[in-house]
Amino acid sequence: MRRLTVVQLLPALHSGGVERSTLEIAAALVAAGHRCVVVSAGGRLVQSLLALGAEHIELPVGRKSLLAAPGTMRRLRALLVRLRPDIVHARSRLPAWMAWFALRGMPAPRPHFVTTVHGLNSPGRYSGIMRRGERVICVSDTVRTHVLENWPDTDLARLRVIPRGIDPAQFPRGHQAPENWRIAFAREFPALQDGRLLLMPGRGTRLKGHADAIDLLARLRAAGEDARLWLLGTREPGREAYVAELEALARDRGVSGQLVISPPRHDVVDAYAVADLVLQLSNKPEAFGRTVIEALSVGRPVLGWDHGGAGELLRTLYPLGAVRPGDRAALADAARAMLSGPPPMPVTMPHTLAAMLTATLETYAGLVHD
Repeated sequence: MRRLTVVQLLPALHSGGVERSTLEIAAALVAAGHRCVVVSAGGRLVQSLLALGAEHIELPVGRKSLLAAPGTMRRLRALLVRLRPDIVHARSRLPAWMAWFALRGMPAPRPHFVTTVHGLNSPGRYSGIMRRGERVICVSDTVRTHVLENWPDTDLARLRVIPRGIDPAQFPRGHQAPENWRIAFAREFPALQDGRLLLMPGRGTRLKGHADAIDLLARLRAAGEDARLWLLGTREPGREAYVAELEALARDRGVSGQLVISPPRHDVVDAYAVADLVLQLSNKPEAFGRTVIEALSVGRPVLGWDHGGAGELLRTLYPLGAVRPGDRAALADAARAMLSGPPPMPVTMPHTLAAMLTATLETYAGLVHD
C-alpha cells in the first residue's frame, strides 16, 4: 500500500478513551510508514503524540461557538487543501461537522471521510453527522445497534464494527503485583487489607454507579463477608462535592471504614492483580467497557450490569458476571457466589489492540483503493 496521509480530528488531547484511540492509531500509522496528523485544541497528550512520530496542528475544532465556527471551518479547509490527506477521520460530533463542511468546499479529488462513533450519542440531527462518514466505525455492536435504531436510514454498507482493544502484554494473564508494590499498597491503604477486595475503576461521575458499589459493600458485610471496596480514579479535581456525597452514603451504611476513594493511578494492572472482584456498574449504558477486558485479561473475575457495551462484553466473555441492571439483591448474590468460587476465565481475549489497529488501517486502505 502506498504511503497515506491521515488526519484525525478531535476536540482536545487531554485524557480519555477517544484520546487513547487517537494515539494508538497514530502509532500504528507511523509504524506502517504512513503520515499521521492530529488536529485538536491541544492538551497534555500532545507531547506523547509527537514522541510517536505523528504531527499535531492546533485548531479549536471542538470549540462550541457559533461566532467562531465559520472561521475555524475555513481554517480547517485551508489546512486540508495544504496537507492533501487521503483520509480525514473525525472522532466526535463538532469536529465531524467542521470536517463535513470543510470537505464540501474542497476541489476534487477530496479526501475520504471516516467517522468513529465512540459513544451512545443522543438522537437528533447534531449527532447524526457521525453516521455520514464513507465508513462509520462503531466501537461495539451496542453502538451499531444504537446508530441503526436512532438513524434508521443509515447506509448499512458504511458501518464497520471495530471493538476497542487492549495490549495483552500490558495486562498479562496471571500478573502478580510486585512485593514492593504490595508493601506500599498496604501502607497507603490499611483499610483495604485482610478482607476480600472489590475494585471499581472509574471517573468521579454519578454515571459510573459508585452508589451501587457502596450498597453492594454494605450488603456483603451484612451477610458476614469481610469485603473492602476501592473506588479507584473517583477522587478528581472538581468532584469534591460528589466524593463527599459518597463518603456520607458510606457512613450512613456503616461501611466508611472499609472504603477507599482514590485518585487515578498508572499502576492499574497491579490493582487488578490484588482484587478479588472487579466491578463495572455504570448506571447508564456505555459504548464499550474497557475495564471489563482489562480485568479479564489479567485473570480477575468481573461483575457488572448487563447493559451497553460492558454487558455485551460480559455476555460474550464472562456471562455469569452479567446481572440484570438495577437488581441490587441479585448483584449481591452474584458477588457472594463469585467470591466463593469465581467462574473460569475466558481462554482467549479477542478484543486486542492489534486487532483494532489492523481493522482500522484496513478500513483506510479499502477506501483509498476502492
